[in-house]
Amino acid sequence: MSLDLNELLGDWPHEPGMIQVRKIQGRDGREKLQLRIDLGLIQMEVEGRPDGHQPHGCESLFEYQRGRAEAASVKGEPFSLSAEEVSDLQQEGLQYYHRYISLFQLEDYREVVRDTQRNLEMFAFVGEHAPDDDLAWSVEQFTPYVRMMNARAKASLALQRGDVVEAARLVEKGITKIRAFYSEAELDGELDAESHELGFLSEWLRELRGQQPLSELQKMQFEMNQAIASEAYERAAQLRDAIRAFQKPS
Repeated sequence: MSLDLNELLGDWPHEPGMIQVRKIQGRDGREKLQLRIDLGLIQMEVEGRPDGHQPHGCESLFEYQRGRAEAASVKGEPFSLSAEEVSDLQQEGLQYYHRYISLFQLEDYREVVRDTQRNLEMFAFVGEHAPDDDLAWSVEQFTPYVRMMNARAKASLALQRGDVVEAARLVEKGITKIRAFYSEAELDGELDAESHELGFLSEWLRELRGQQPLSELQKMQFEMNQAIASEAYERAAQLRDAIRAFQKPS
């Protein structure tokens, strides 16, 4: 059998700037993800660790290290990650990044939530156990982006159900969490206004709010403004009185 990848990729040309993903069935009968890159492709498992490995018999290095930390806590012993272990966790997190951007492209939002949540938990774990702040920040700095993708996936699930109000709530929650991260990192004044993640989610939130059904009060206010514009003042007065009655505390 030829090992030349050109035979495999000849009918799937790379397109710069485009995320190209497909699902295939592996020889083991399990579904796989393939992500096209400029010089070939990345193939990933859909479940478990993307490369299919089980380090130390665990689903992932993160699960292994988390187990070590829990065991140390039970014994009342200190636990800290080495610089090499932090680097290994970061490299593993990159595998999950490749998978969740691929899954997002395929609109498999539930799995995107799974993988982004996993990386967020890993970031927090490294932040707690890294040997110094610089190493912790080398991983935690990606939190706003992963928060954004997590919020996008959750909101997209709500939109699939036709629930625009819930989608807007989830986007707003994502914005709040990103701002809280900047505040805790004492970067809110420096990065908040420049954050691509906040900019994207804020713009999407405005669009979603524009799609939400009007409340009864909003409908009356809109109709009153239309009545005033068309000089139907008697109708406008009736609506004004109705609005005041609606707003009056019971």
